[in-house]
Amino acid sequence: MNTMLTVYDELAALVPPGALITITIVSVVMFFGTILLIPVIIIRLPVDYFLHDEEHVWLEGYHPVLRYAGLLIKNSIGLVFLLAGIAMLVLPGQGLLTMVIGVSLLDFPGKRAIEHRLLTKPMVFNAMNAIRQKFDKPPFSQPA
Repeated sequence: MNTMLTVYDELAALVPPGALITITIVSVVMFFGTILLIPVIIIRLPVDYFLHDEEHVWLEGYHPVLRYAGLLIKNSIGLVFLLAGIAMLVLPGQGLLTMVIGVSLLDFPGKRAIEHRLLTKPMVFNAMNAIRQKFDKPPFSQPA
């Protein structure tokens, strides 16, 4: 118990207590948020989502203002997921899965190559298919 208090005291000397509370709250929200949102996103993706190399235009038939607003929101959410996934590599959470979801929501050149690199890790691909199986969805097709 003394060790925990010593670590807390040393940390409190470096970071203000208000910031520690904020960091703790953000970590807890990210942890539970990703636990709730990742399955929803994974089960909504089509089975062949990771097989397509061509980029599709998101909200293609909508007014340009609505389309750009939607893209801004989608990319912002993707960036949050990507950063949360990177943080979860050292914090509690599903780091690699969160990173896959973040990358899939972002629009940038080379996105498919990064998705492919993450999905060729059997642990990530199998975890995504296990989530789909729990919700009676067919597994993703394996990217080549």
